[in-house]
Amino acid sequence: MADDREYPIEWDPTEYRYIQIADHIEQQIRDGVLAEGAALLSIPALGEEYGVARMTIKRAVEVLVERGLVVVLRGRGTFVRRQS
Repeated sequence: MADDREYPIEWDPTEYRYIQIADHIEQQIRDGVLAEGAALLSIPALGEEYGVARMTIKRAVEVLVERGLVVVLRGRGTFVRRQS
């Protein structure tokens, strides 16, 4: 049975998916789609949205943290940081 769902990214087979997801979320932050203080969807919900495993989403979030774009508050969620 084929998966006919549409995902928010056209996957590039030459780049890791977690990087593509991090880049996509970063672009949403830069474009104002995700505002300062906005909560990202949960890890399972993002996995469903992008059609990938939770571990892939966790790695994408780690990249966003390293880039200084989001902060993870244990037990509360992942939030967009103030941009300077």
